[in-house]
Amino acid sequence: MKTRTSLLMLAFCLLAITAFAANDGLMGTWKLNEAKSKMGAGGPKNNTVTYEAAGDSIKVTIDGTAPDGSATHSEWTGKFDGKDYPSTGNPGEDTRSVKQINDRTLHVTSKKGGKLVLTAHVVLSTDGKSRTVTVNGTDAQGKKYKSVAVYDKQ
Repeated sequence: MKTRTSLLMLAFCLLAITAFAANDGLMGTWKLNEAKSKMGAGGPKNNTVTYEAAGDSIKVTIDGTAPDGSATHSEWTGKFDGKDYPSTGNPGEDTRSVKQINDRTLHVTSKKGGKLVLTAHVVLSTDGKSRTVTVNGTDAQGKKYKSVAVYDKQ
């Protein structure tokens, strides 16, 4: 369950990053800076997150590592309009929504079966070289968690 929660958190981080992609500053590939991040023990890691244009939407692709060492891959395509869009590859969620708060901040929510399981705030640094994703979630057992992931632009 902790793994599922971590995967969900990672997905939200990616979604949040995707939302920022609406701005040119968020587009491209972001790599996790583990030294600056505070991830939950035994949780999955989103190693890279890529934002790219997909018509009038943004596609976010997340590649990472599950706590057991296996590779993870998830994708979300949507707009930063606060509406739910399908998410694939993450067993902890089936939809995400991203709302752009301002030109450097996104608010992301993730749901599984219509139930809110995660919220995330993505903040792009003023120099555009890093972004910080703060996640608050609830695992399958109802236990709450929080993590902060820092990503560097590649």
